Amino acid sequence: MLPKLNKIKGIHPGTLLRWELNKRNLKGCELADTIGEHRQTISAILNKRRDINPKLSIKLSKEFKTDKDYFMILQASYDVKLLSESEIKNTPNINNIRRIIFWDTDFNKIDWNKNKKAVIKRILERGNKTEINEIISFYGKKNISKEIKSIKKSHLPSFEKNIIEHNLI
Repeated sequence: MLPKLNKIKGIHPGTLLRWELNKRNLKGCELADTIGEHRQTISAILNKRRDINPKLSIKLSKEFKTDKDYFMILQASYDVKLLSESEIKNTPNINNIRRIIFWDTDFNKIDWNKNKKAVIKRILERGNKTEINEIISFYGKKNISKEIKSIKKSHLPSFEKNIIEHNLI
Protein backbone atom coordinates (compact mmCIF):
# COMPACT_ATOMS: atom_id res chain seq x y z
CA MET A 1 0.00 0.00 0.00
CA LEU A 2 1.37 3.38 -0.98
CA PRO A 3 1.66 6.15 1.61
CA LYS A 4 -0.81 9.03 1.75
CA LEU A 5 0.18 11.99 -0.42
CA ASN A 6 0.33 14.49 2.43
CA LYS A 7 3.13 12.43 4.02
CA ILE A 8 5.30 12.25 0.91
CA LYS A 9 4.68 15.54 -0.88
CA GLY A 10 7.80 16.91 -2.51
CA ILE A 11 9.56 13.64 -3.31
CA HIS A 12 10.12 12.51 -6.87
CA PRO A 13 7.66 9.82 -8.02
CA GLY A 14 10.63 7.69 -9.07
CA THR A 15 11.82 7.57 -5.47
CA LEU A 16 8.45 6.26 -4.34
CA LEU A 17 8.31 3.76 -7.21
CA ARG A 18 11.80 2.46 -6.41
CA TRP A 19 10.84 2.07 -2.74
CA GLU A 20 7.63 0.23 -3.64
CA LEU A 21 9.40 -2.03 -6.16
CA ASN A 22 12.02 -2.95 -3.55
CA LYS A 23 9.25 -3.70 -1.08
CA ARG A 24 7.57 -5.99 -3.61
CA ASN A 25 10.90 -7.47 -4.69
CA LEU A 26 10.32 -6.39 -8.31
CA LYS A 27 12.58 -4.84 -10.92
CA GLY A 28 11.81 -1.82 -13.06
CA CYS A 29 11.71 -3.93 -16.22
CA GLU A 30 9.09 -6.19 -14.63
CA LEU A 31 6.94 -3.17 -13.79
CA ALA A 32 7.37 -1.86 -17.34
CA ASP A 33 6.24 -5.18 -18.83
CA THR A 34 3.28 -5.42 -16.44
CA ILE A 35 1.87 -1.97 -17.26
CA GLY A 36 2.82 -2.03 -20.96
CA GLU A 37 5.38 0.78 -20.83
CA HIS A 38 8.88 1.01 -22.29
CA ARG A 39 11.60 -0.20 -19.94
CA GLN A 40 13.67 2.90 -20.66
CA THR A 41 10.79 5.12 -19.55
CA ILE A 42 10.45 3.35 -16.20
CA SER A 43 14.23 3.33 -15.75
CA ALA A 44 14.41 7.07 -16.44
CA ILE A 45 11.64 7.75 -13.90
CA LEU A 46 13.28 5.54 -11.27
CA ASN A 47 16.52 7.49 -11.79
CA LYS A 48 14.76 10.89 -11.68
CA ARG A 49 15.64 11.70 -15.28
CA ARG A 50 12.02 11.81 -16.43
CA ASP A 51 8.69 13.01 -15.07
CA ILE A 52 5.36 11.23 -14.76
CA ASN A 53 2.76 12.09 -17.42
CA PRO A 54 -1.04 11.64 -17.10
CA LYS A 55 -1.15 8.45 -19.18
CA LEU A 56 1.55 6.82 -17.08
CA SER A 57 -0.11 8.00 -13.88
CA ILE A 58 -3.26 6.11 -14.87
CA LYS A 59 -1.29 2.95 -15.73
CA LEU A 60 0.60 3.09 -12.43
CA SER A 61 -2.59 3.75 -10.48
CA LYS A 62 -4.10 0.53 -11.80
CA GLU A 63 -1.01 -1.46 -10.83
CA PHE A 64 -0.67 0.09 -7.37
CA LYS A 65 -4.44 0.43 -6.76
CA THR A 66 -4.46 4.18 -6.11
CA ASP A 67 -6.38 7.15 -7.42
CA LYS A 68 -5.71 7.87 -11.09
CA ASP A 69 -4.13 11.22 -10.27
CA TYR A 70 -1.96 9.94 -7.37
CA PHE A 71 1.32 10.00 -9.30
CA MET A 72 0.43 13.23 -11.12
CA ILE A 73 -0.20 14.99 -7.80
CA LEU A 74 3.08 13.60 -6.48
CA GLN A 75 4.86 14.87 -9.61
CA ALA A 76 3.25 18.29 -9.29
CA SER A 77 4.24 18.61 -5.62
CA TYR A 78 7.82 17.63 -6.53
CA ASP A 79 7.87 20.26 -9.30
CA VAL A 80 6.56 22.92 -6.90
CA LYS A 81 9.21 21.98 -4.34
CA LEU A 82 11.98 22.31 -6.95
CA LEU A 83 10.70 25.67 -8.12
CA SER A 84 10.32 27.06 -4.61
CA GLU A 85 13.83 25.90 -3.69
CA SER A 86 15.27 27.63 -6.75
CA GLU A 87 13.47 30.88 -5.86
CA ILE A 88 14.80 30.79 -2.29
CA LYS A 89 18.38 30.58 -3.51
CA ASN A 90 18.96 34.27 -3.04
CA THR A 91 22.19 35.46 -1.51
CA PRO A 92 23.32 38.27 0.71
CA ASN A 93 25.29 41.12 -0.86
CA ILE A 94 28.52 39.19 -1.23
CA ASN A 95 30.43 42.41 -1.86
CA ASN A 96 30.04 43.04 1.88
CA ILE A 97 31.56 39.69 2.85
CA ARG A 98 35.25 38.86 2.59
CA ARG A 99 35.88 35.56 0.82
CA ILE A 100 38.73 34.72 3.19
CA ILE A 101 36.24 34.11 6.00
CA PHE A 102 35.17 31.00 4.11
CA TRP A 103 38.72 29.90 3.29
CA ASP A 104 37.86 26.20 3.49
CA THR A 105 35.08 26.18 0.91
CA ASP A 106 34.31 27.46 -2.58
CA PHE A 107 32.71 30.82 -1.83
CA ASN A 108 30.68 30.79 -5.06
CA LYS A 109 29.08 27.46 -4.17
CA ILE A 110 27.85 28.37 -0.69
CA ASP A 111 24.14 27.65 -0.30
CA TRP A 112 23.29 30.54 2.01
CA ASN A 113 19.95 29.04 3.07
CA LYS A 114 20.94 25.40 3.45
CA ASN A 115 24.11 26.28 5.41
CA LYS A 116 22.55 29.10 7.43
CA LYS A 117 23.80 27.90 10.82
CA ALA A 118 27.41 27.46 9.64
CA VAL A 119 27.40 30.84 7.86
CA ILE A 120 26.02 32.64 10.92
CA LYS A 121 28.54 30.96 13.21
CA ARG A 122 31.48 31.76 10.92
CA ILE A 123 30.48 35.40 10.42
CA LEU A 124 29.85 35.97 14.14
CA GLU A 125 33.20 34.37 15.00
CA ARG A 126 35.37 35.99 12.34
CA GLY A 127 33.40 38.75 10.64
CA ASN A 128 33.72 42.50 10.94
CA LYS A 129 30.82 44.90 11.58
CA THR A 130 29.94 45.23 7.88
CA GLU A 131 29.79 41.45 7.42
CA ILE A 132 27.75 40.93 10.57
CA ASN A 133 25.31 43.66 9.54
CA GLU A 134 24.99 42.10 6.08
CA ILE A 135 24.12 38.72 7.58
CA ILE A 136 21.64 40.37 9.96
CA SER A 137 19.92 42.14 7.07
CA PHE A 138 19.89 38.92 5.01
CA TYR A 139 18.62 36.43 7.61
CA GLY A 140 16.95 38.82 10.06
CA LYS A 141 17.61 39.07 13.80
CA LYS A 142 14.82 36.63 14.67
CA ASN A 143 16.24 33.87 12.46
CA ILE A 144 19.78 34.49 13.66
CA SER A 145 18.68 34.34 17.31
CA LYS A 146 16.97 31.02 16.61
CA GLU A 147 20.10 29.59 14.97
CA ILE A 148 22.39 30.88 17.73
CA LYS A 149 20.42 28.86 20.29
CA SER A 150 21.22 25.65 18.41
CA ILE A 151 24.94 26.37 17.99
CA LYS A 152 27.11 24.41 20.40
CA LYS A 153 29.40 26.32 22.75
CA SER A 154 32.60 25.39 20.88
CA HIS A 155 33.14 28.84 19.37
CA LEU A 156 35.56 31.71 19.65
CA PRO A 157 35.17 34.43 22.31
CA SER A 158 34.39 36.91 19.53
CA PHE A 159 31.18 34.95 18.89
CA GLU A 160 29.74 35.87 22.31
CA LYS A 161 31.04 39.43 22.02
CA ASN A 162 29.34 39.94 18.63
CA ILE A 163 26.07 38.39 19.84
CA ILE A 164 25.93 40.90 22.68
CA GLU A 165 27.22 43.84 20.64
CA HIS A 166 24.63 43.33 17.89
CA ASN A 167 21.84 42.46 20.34
CA LEU A 168 21.16 39.02 18.84
CA ILE A 169 19.95 37.20 21.95
